[in-house]
Formats: sequence, C-alpha cells, structure tokens
Amino acid sequence: MNTREMQDEIIRLKQENDVCILAHAYTSHDVWEVADYVGDSFGLSQQAAKASNKTIIMCGVRFMAETVKILSPDKKVLLAAPEAGCPMADQIDADWLRQLKEENPGYTAVCYINTTSELKTECDVCVTSSSAPDIIKKLDSDKILFVPDCNLGGWIQKQVPEKDFKMIKGGCPTHLRARKADVEKAKAAHPDALLLVHPECLAEVTDMSDYAGSTTGIMNYAKNSDAKEFIIGTENSIVQHLQFACPDKKFYPLSKDLVCHNMKLTTLGDVLNCVKGEAGEEIHLSEDVMAGAKRCIDEMIRLGE
Repeated sequence: MNTREMQDEIIRLKQENDVCILAHAYTSHDVWEVADYVGDSFGLSQQAAKASNKTIIMCGVRFMAETVKILSPDKKVLLAAPEAGCPMADQIDADWLRQLKEENPGYTAVCYINTTSELKTECDVCVTSSSAPDIIKKLDSDKILFVPDCNLGGWIQKQVPEKDFKMIKGGCPTHLRARKADVEKAKAAHPDALLLVHPECLAEVTDMSDYAGSTTGIMNYAKNSDAKEFIIGTENSIVQHLQFACPDKKFYPLSKDLVCHNMKLTTLGDVLNCVKGEAGEEIHLSEDVMAGAKRCIDEMIRLGE
C-alpha cells in the first residue's frame, strides 16, 4: 500500500465502523489528512463529545485520550499508539500535589491541561495555554499554586501580576530545548521573519518573540498575518503543516531539536490497524477519577465562558 491507498482504506473503514479520528497538531500530515478533527488537546476532546460516533481514536498522547474519555464517558476511546505518553504530564503525581497543597495552605491549585487524569482530581481547576490568563484572573483566590510547567506559569504570571504564584520546576522537555542562542541564530539567518513561540518555551525565548501562544494560536497568527516569513518556536511538525496551509509564505524551525518523540509515535499504519479493530489501547478510568477530573475540567469550562 502507498500513502494514498492506506488513507483511502482508513477513510472507508472509519465510515463503515462509525469511528471519529482525532489528530493532535503535532502528528504527521498524513495522519492529519484522515482525521475528522485536528487541533489542540482540549479542543479535540470537545469535538469528540459533540460527535455522534460511538468510537473515538486519539492520535496523540495518553493524557489527551484520557480527557476525551472524561468528556465522552459512554464512548469507546482508543489511543492509537499506546506507548505515546507525555513526559511533562508524568512529572508530578497526585500524592506530590497533595503534599504541595498541605505545604501551601490557602493556595488555589491550578494545573495545566497537560496532566494526568489522576492529578486533575487534586486540582481546583485546569487551564489550557490559551485560556490560562483569563481563567486565573477570574479566580477568587490571589494565591495560585501552578503545576507542572513553570515556564508557562511564568508567562501567565506576567499577564496576571496581581496574583501570587508558586510553581515547581517542571516543563515540556521538547520546548525546553530552545534557547536564546537559537533565536539569535534563526533571526540572523532570517532577519525579516517573525518569531512565533509556544509559552512552554523558556522566558529567554518568549521574551524575544513577536507572538507567544498556543499551537492553534501560532498557526492562526501565521495564516492571518500579512508577513511572509516566520520562525516557528514549537514542535517542528507545525512548520510542515503551515507550509501546506500557506504555500505563499516561508516557515523555518527555531531549532532542529524541537521534536516530540512521543507525538511522532503515531503512524498512518497505527491508525489503519485501529480502524480495523486490531490495534490501539482502549482507555479505562475509575469512576472516582472520572468524576474528580471532570469537576476540574468543568470549572475550567465555567470560568472560560
């Protein structure tokens, strides 16, 4: 089978078997082309909840599939590549967060959406990179315990200086690879290009950017901008996706090392075997975890409205 033949078979089988395919923005373009929805993790879970399909395939990492299951408890949710995890999501567990809360009484526990479902049960609210500043501004508490990404937390803190933040030294190993030296090198090579970065990057990188925001925000900025050249400071797959979306513009990676190996695990062959019913891992969560994590997510939705 070549790529097109495999894609055609996936499309035929997903229609035949009543399957909805979700692809995170960091997956490869051949997977994008067979997906029903492409985007950031939380946006995908919301689309899955609205979909009428009985089976959902997540082409992404484990915490994303868990979020889909929490918002679609009656649907069968499959993670296309069972080994695909998120190192940042695994940096802090529920026991550690309970200890942090005991050490910091009076603080509202806010977790990034990029966390496990178990951790969310111990949090007051979770946030996405795009919704975080507005949601944290709306919290009654002025004391914020933010986990796990201190780089995202620092970026939020600059926008909400009236709040007192406490953070741990956690973060995304992929975005942490970008450094000020990479920015200087990229800008020297492409002096007319705008720098668009994800706030999971170090402050020394985001402080030099023309725009900092979520993956979807970066893509929308590039698509809508009158500029013709962009340096992309997030997972390098976005460079290729934008080249497809905007062939009249030029896109350059901030660093060749901005590669998420977990997001690269999902192949088109994995998706084919999933729609055949021969691969993937079905996501199962306990009732307590489902309820506790949903409370955290529902509070995000309430405050984000």
